[in-house]
Amino acid sequence: MDHCIAIVLAGGSGKRMKSDIPKQYLPLKGLPLLFYSLKTFEDSFIDEIILVTAAGEESYCRENIVEAYGLKKVTHIVAGGKERYHSVMKGLSVIDECDYVFIHDGARPFVSQEILERAYQAVKQYRACVVGVPVKDTIKITDKNGFVEATPDREKLYQVQTPQVFSYDLIHEAYDQLARSEQDLLEKGIHITDDSMIVEQILHQKVKMTDGSYENIKITTSEDLLIAENLVK
Repeated sequence: MDHCIAIVLAGGSGKRMKSDIPKQYLPLKGLPLLFYSLKTFEDSFIDEIILVTAAGEESYCRENIVEAYGLKKVTHIVAGGKERYHSVMKGLSVIDECDYVFIHDGARPFVSQEILERAYQAVKQYRACVVGVPVKDTIKITDKNGFVEATPDREKLYQVQTPQVFSYDLIHEAYDQLARSEQDLLEKGIHITDDSMIVEQILHQKVKMTDGSYENIKITTSEDLLIAENLVK
């Protein structure tokens, strides 16, 4: 059987929520928002969970979430870094060996077993995949002054979600190379926004898009939290 590890990123803040509480700990129907995605991985075929938190929050997560709710698959709780990709590096650094790595934002509480299974089947075939949904709106590309430059074909546009899933050797090599070339990429104006971009830019590996869900939303604003409360119902 394949050995699968999930890296769950939970180092966000409450700035855009206008909250003093980091968004991943905000209550959602009486449970911490972070609990929902962790529970989905706990109940899935995933073998281990690595939880990456903001520095100084490791003990809080261990006591108030992992131990409080009996999450047995969480094997490591590590402090993240400055940028998202630094946090992923921290998560990868504690993996000795596995077959596939699922990288997920803890602020997406509604990842489902179906999404995980689809991503698993895709990564076994293509070595790299992301989940996402087709965009519903027309997208415009503007210049620096706000004037429309282009209207891309909506049929080819997807809203990317997580998890993003990779064979371990592929994502390990991509992040190793990123660590060596990070400054060069920044000087070229290349800003890393997700894990698949690292694989695409550095290893020139094609990444397969597979179906996510319109319910697999990321909680960023207070409006998102209201939507989430309705989805829990």
